[in-house]
Amino acid sequence: MTTRSPLAPATFPDLPEIAGVTRRVARARYKDWDRCDLTFIELAPGTAVAGVFTRNVCCSSEVELGREQVKRGAARALVVNAGNSNAFTGYRGREAVEAIMAQVAGHLGCDASEVFVSSTGVIGVPLPKDKARAGVAAALTAEPCSWEVAAETIGTTDTFAKGSTASAIVGDRTVHVAGIVKGSGMIAPDMATMLGYIFTDAAVAPALLQAMLNEATGGTFNSITVDSDTSTSDTVLLFATGQAGNAMLASRDDPGADALYAAIREVALDLAHQVVRDGEGASKFIEVQVTGAVSDASARRVALSIANSPLVKTAIAGEDANWGRVVMAVGKAGEPADRDRLAIRFGDHWVAKDGLPVEGYDEAPVAAHLKGQAIRVGADLGLGEGRATVWTCDLTHGYISINADYRS
Repeated sequence: MTTRSPLAPATFPDLPEIAGVTRRVARARYKDWDRCDLTFIELAPGTAVAGVFTRNVCCSSEVELGREQVKRGAARALVVNAGNSNAFTGYRGREAVEAIMAQVAGHLGCDASEVFVSSTGVIGVPLPKDKARAGVAAALTAEPCSWEVAAETIGTTDTFAKGSTASAIVGDRTVHVAGIVKGSGMIAPDMATMLGYIFTDAAVAPALLQAMLNEATGGTFNSITVDSDTSTSDTVLLFATGQAGNAMLASRDDPGADALYAAIREVALDLAHQVVRDGEGASKFIEVQVTGAVSDASARRVALSIANSPLVKTAIAGEDANWGRVVMAVGKAGEPADRDRLAIRFGDHWVAKDGLPVEGYDEAPVAAHLKGQAIRVGADLGLGEGRATVWTCDLTHGYISINADYRS
């Protein structure tokens, strides 16, 4: 990993062991680097799975297969390859994925459809079958590893390992949730985004698990953006091993279902925020809140217009209180807005209202807010009750440097 992001948490969190989840890593050497780049996670028989996947139409074979696999609701293993996305690789890419699935299924004695595969890295290079075969073989017999090592192994341009945990009371049992994620660039919401994996020991029916993930995604993974680019490989999978011993949850009306959902959403939101904090070249974590829109969906589109604006992001990088750029981003969103009702704020300080600068506007407290690492931008449209919050980061020279050298 490269220089650690200034927005990174101080340490990797203390994630609990999730019964029925065993992690191993190995070196497949998909790139010319001296690090582990293959993560293998074995799951107990009976594990339920849910997933959300990119809507990028140039997606990888891993995504195409995963969409079909989650419909069956069962999982026994996860393999994540780093350094090669295996996207835009035609039949050769699909054959490589199917070979990995068959190899792991033969080892575990399960159906190949229960083996999920994700790949991340350079687009357009078929996953080398020989390296994949050797890497998987090494992982199958490797010693179990920590959550942190597994999280480090799935990274590409990430500068720190990302993990999160929460717990809930379901019936008379305490159930645990733990998750890891990778993501730093090519980040924009369009289902989920990046590669994220969440695990719980709760017993949950697959249909309910999928409904929970769908709901949790909207305000978490679907509400972040680094650079407005939606990856070809984006995947978030949620696994429930059922090892906690609680009564099977099949409906949101079941006791403890809402508590489990809250824990899953808490982990998803924390992981999503960590991706933004590790945005390529980022120096500031930015929350964009839009209120007063005609609907929540309209507010979200306006918020993303602000969050994805290079002019807004570079102004914040330069600690410049240029609220005119926010006005521009609201106006270009294509959503209902009225110049003479619009209000803009940085932090808690309103800088413009009713289409005009605030009378007696003092830029000093706004400038002070922009010097921090956690920046809040608000826009009130004054048209209705719609609201949305999204998270992004600033745009610095570091983003250009990282992506100019990505394939080297």
